[in-house]
Amino acid sequence: MQTKSRTATAKNRKKESGFSKRKPKASVPLEQTEPLVEDEPKLEEKSDRNSSNSAGDSPDLLPAEIKLVCTQDNLANHLELVSKAIPAKPTHPVLGNVLLVACKKTQRVQLSVFDMSLAIQTSFEAHVQSPGEMTVPVGLLSDIVGKFSPGDITLVSRETLNREGEDSEDNEDSGNNTILPEAVSNSPVATLIAACGRYQVRGISSEEFPAIPEVKTAQTICIPAETLKEGLKGSLFATATDEGRHILTGVCFKICQDSLEFAATDGHRLVVLNTSIQGFSKKKQAEIAQPLELTVPAKSLAELERILSSRTSTDPVELSYSTESALVEFRWGAQRLVTRCLEGAYPAYQELLQQDFQHQVTLEKAPFIKAIERIAVLADQKEKTLSIRINSEAQQVSLSLFREFGNGLEQMAAQVNSDGNLSISFNIKYLLSGAKAIASSQLQMHLTQRDGPAILVPAGNRSKPNILMDAKYLLMPIFKE
Repeated sequence: MQTKSRTATAKNRKKESGFSKRKPKASVPLEQTEPLVEDEPKLEEKSDRNSSNSAGDSPDLLPAEIKLVCTQDNLANHLELVSKAIPAKPTHPVLGNVLLVACKKTQRVQLSVFDMSLAIQTSFEAHVQSPGEMTVPVGLLSDIVGKFSPGDITLVSRETLNREGEDSEDNEDSGNNTILPEAVSNSPVATLIAACGRYQVRGISSEEFPAIPEVKTAQTICIPAETLKEGLKGSLFATATDEGRHILTGVCFKICQDSLEFAATDGHRLVVLNTSIQGFSKKKQAEIAQPLELTVPAKSLAELERILSSRTSTDPVELSYSTESALVEFRWGAQRLVTRCLEGAYPAYQELLQQDFQHQVTLEKAPFIKAIERIAVLADQKEKTLSIRINSEAQQVSLSLFREFGNGLEQMAAQVNSDGNLSISFNIKYLLSGAKAIASSQLQMHLTQRDGPAILVPAGNRSKPNILMDAKYLLMPIFKE
């Protein structure tokens, strides 16, 4: 796949809303990357570099040179926010760079990263003296800025990489310049000037940076940031890591008129979280009369959770989804994350939750987790089966794990609602992660029989009573004849 060439020149380019909109240059070889959308040429005909954070702002034509002043804290924090999304081995050098766009009219700097599957954008205030745009290796830039002391940083773009102790004029007259390939010699150089000194980093022309698509849809909902963060935290750990089961490497979102459901499974366990939401526009309710389902890659959602965990704003998150392009966008404040959804139908999991659970056990969560953690020291990759015996007469639960070199036994009081006793075994790692995911002071185990599934649900006081979320963690047992 190759990106389309730019058709507009600097002279005939129109003033655009917010930050500059542009199409990527044709010379970028991106055949090995997985496109954000399949029909990329059609998308890029109208795709924007980005939409403005403030509607109605129309910056002047961006010249090649940049000059701005910002605080070290602002630049470092926003570079840290986007840098984690860069792949370890980008398929093209520009995909390892951050696109920096300085807008004089809005007096803001926007940072964007894009690996052709996941895009993250953010912006912050700065004193922009000369607007422009360029791309710089995000890891190197983040490391340099992160080591600076607090204070102002001046960032300018230059055409040459100066030698130590030389300014641009000295460098031109020295005769010591190394002859570089034309593509390298014409690439921009970011110069960072701080109280401690000056650093320069060679970048790549912004012409090479692929355009990030806009998600144009009428289907948008508002989700409280804390609710979304807790939903991701409570579901991401149960997704599969095996790419052979591609659809299971994401979290399934089911959006109804007044509720949002998260579901995740790796084939051995299942998490289902359901929460009430507000934010559907009345005029759009008819368009979403049927539940909307989309499966979002866990990698993208892990970045979203990380960013949401670092923010302090109480603004809700806007979720927009395009059925035509299978794109989903999360937007909040000055941040935006765009990713493609996974193809295929998510497994039908509701039937597993609608069984006749004959046994119900209520336990104090903290002691239960401590007991599992203690006995887990005996487990390894070879033997990780934890046996649980439920005694209805003694109102007691026993945990045991037997090995050739030793064994462990834990007993604790429990409220057992059952007509008889039951013995059942689980993978100790899955049971422990499920117990930790239950956000309450107590948990309940609902069981059918020794070879049937068990479900963990919250009981007692909620850890976060302001978030009304119905959680179910289903675990398949290890059954031995």
